[in-house]
Amino acid sequence: MTDIHYLGIRHHGPGSTKRLLAALESIQPVALLIEGPADCTELLSFLGSEQMVPPVSLLSFATRESGFSIYYPFADYSPELQASKWAIANEVEVRFIDLPVSIQLADMLKQQAESEDEQPEPTIEADNKAHQSPPIEQSEQARAAAEHFRRDPIAALAAIAGYEDGEAWWNDVLEQGNDADTGVFDALADAMEALRDCWPEKHEKQALKEAQREAYMRLQIASASRELEGPIVVICGAWHLPALQQKVTQKSDRALLKSLPNKLPASQYKSTWIPWTSPRLAYQSGYGAGVSAPMWYQHIWDKGSDDTALAQWLTRIADMLRQQGQLVSTASVIEAVRLCHTLAAVRGRPSPGFEETRDAAISVLCGGEQLLWQQIEKPLLLGSQVGSVPSQVPLAPLLDDLQKWQKKTRLKSEALPREVSLDLRSEPGQLKSWLLHRLRLLQVPWGEQLDVGSSRGTFREKWQLAWEPEYSVQLVENQIYGSTLEEASANRTIQAMKEQHALGKLAALVLVSLEAQLPDAAEAGFTLLSERAAHTAEGMELLDGLPPLVDISRYGTSRDISLSHVQALIERLTIQAALSLSLAVRQLSEEESTHYRQALQTAHNQLELAQLDDEIMSTWWQAIEEVTHSDLCDFGVRGLCCRLMYLSQGIDAAALQMLMQRILSPAVDLTDAKRFFEGFFTGAAERLLYDAKLRSVVDLWLMGLDEQTFTESLPLLRRVFADLDAMERKRLLDALVSKQAAAETSLAINPDILPRWRSHMQGIKALLGGDKSWMN
Repeated sequence: MTDIHYLGIRHHGPGSTKRLLAALESIQPVALLIEGPADCTELLSFLGSEQMVPPVSLLSFATRESGFSIYYPFADYSPELQASKWAIANEVEVRFIDLPVSIQLADMLKQQAESEDEQPEPTIEADNKAHQSPPIEQSEQARAAAEHFRRDPIAALAAIAGYEDGEAWWNDVLEQGNDADTGVFDALADAMEALRDCWPEKHEKQALKEAQREAYMRLQIASASRELEGPIVVICGAWHLPALQQKVTQKSDRALLKSLPNKLPASQYKSTWIPWTSPRLAYQSGYGAGVSAPMWYQHIWDKGSDDTALAQWLTRIADMLRQQGQLVSTASVIEAVRLCHTLAAVRGRPSPGFEETRDAAISVLCGGEQLLWQQIEKPLLLGSQVGSVPSQVPLAPLLDDLQKWQKKTRLKSEALPREVSLDLRSEPGQLKSWLLHRLRLLQVPWGEQLDVGSSRGTFREKWQLAWEPEYSVQLVENQIYGSTLEEASANRTIQAMKEQHALGKLAALVLVSLEAQLPDAAEAGFTLLSERAAHTAEGMELLDGLPPLVDISRYGTSRDISLSHVQALIERLTIQAALSLSLAVRQLSEEESTHYRQALQTAHNQLELAQLDDEIMSTWWQAIEEVTHSDLCDFGVRGLCCRLMYLSQGIDAAALQMLMQRILSPAVDLTDAKRFFEGFFTGAAERLLYDAKLRSVVDLWLMGLDEQTFTESLPLLRRVFADLDAMERKRLLDALVSKQAAAETSLAINPDILPRWRSHMQGIKALLGGDKSWMN
């Protein structure tokens, strides 16, 4: 005779797990039926491997469509994981009995296909309103309470027991206390049955999905009871207990499942184990079945919940505070333990829980400083654990290749950010750099490069690494591009290059291809660059294309790569950009002027590093000079070109003074004059510190502005002075004070100019001194 035992658990609860294991030892079942996707049962055998180190997750994904995947995370203390390990160790059959992922993924694909034409269906509540009298209007608090009740059924039981939240109640009832007390399972089943009887109706789709899952599990349980002789244990989330024990005909259950789509063929989906991280077990990460403090539960699982375990937890907090430079004595830890018990007694708790340890730590160990607690809260409660899976697990090809690269490069997956510095002159440094760049091309940002641009022409790279579980899925979704990281990243990059028409972005892709050691992608990019450059006449695009090309040239020089064709392309684009410049910068809006100045400045800076021959640079300088003296060109760009000419001694101080006096004179529209001033001095305001002639020209211009116009010009001056540090501002302020003292004597004979001069100087001095009233 088959005897079925239903044990309700929390998906990540150490107390649930210990009670469950005690129940299994008592029942000695012939089979375990666990809530989980039925077509992933064969993967449960890997849980018996010593190489399977939680946290891990089952991953199921559609192989022909990206973006469709399902996770089933497990911590070391998850009841399903430990029950499976118990079954394997005791040679007991273990099965998953929930809806297969082949059906779930098929349903997701079906919903996606229908989503564009599908209108939101009315909820059960909305449908009822159409047939019933209007409900009594609820207060905001009542509606909020009802919604919370709907989302968190455990909160309802907690409220009845006098707890403020469901987490604290569940901890006291199941996660802490007598681990051998298995009678709590019966009490929990009774509570869930009463709770479901009065639970508000769910939205129609949500209710149907839950009913179908429970119908499928009932059918699986019935099938197992016919096949097996002896006690069977069903392990499921406590919420499902009443439904699984409900007397329902198999005919009714099969009818309920008829609306589900057909299973995906085996070739169209795949399931495997992947590493998970402890922070992603927390509900703060968006994981619906998560817990508030994964590492607190790990501590309970490892150490228990007695006084010794409590002292060890508080000692860990003290150690972390000491690492932050805080002085925490052993006596403080003892006092914190006492306070935990006091708080538990005052709050009517059977034993101190997480809330008591947190409040005691803040009060005693942190001296009441909430900020100190916040500094250690995340690493303490969420941790940085990253699991690992056995090498025998059938991984998706790209995941398998990633594991090989991780072993080759000795780069471990870690959840918390960690900086690494790579020496590209060594083989290990090169391999790590190639791996990280290839992953970024696949949109898997395991590493973030911290010194982008600064390492061109050098042999070092600095990265910050932090692994997220979804990176495994993102890798899986890239399998349409190839079965190895090198092949997939190259093919995906080539596709991106073909779709990219902007020269600058295309050149940037070529550069990253070189950094990732993808010669086929780089060669394809060079071919596309040549084609696009031959058909490009737009000035901004030409300017944007030069900097990454120069970076490529410098990259090749530092790594002994022959890139002669890149140099020829730089020369061609430089000539094209020079010839189109004066026409491209006419009749620009303010926003367009800013963009052109930035592009021109960046391109010019890079060309000075490109080591082009004199004839080509002469063509470039002729274009800069033409823009400087052309009244048809945008005045902001003219200001920048004028400064470039001045700094390169293409125009002397006397000629500069004459040009600026003309452009900053009343004969030129004030808007154009201000734009020229901004173009000249943005990023070069320090010239005013030691160039007295420049200061004189600016002084004369500002002195000629009336009070209202000067006030309107203050935001412009603020932007110009923004690049000066505090010491440079002080030096310029001192120069202005000296200038004012010397000038007032000569200006005193003109009573009309002197007040305006003093007012303007006061405004500039206040702005340089940091007076906020002048900064707006």
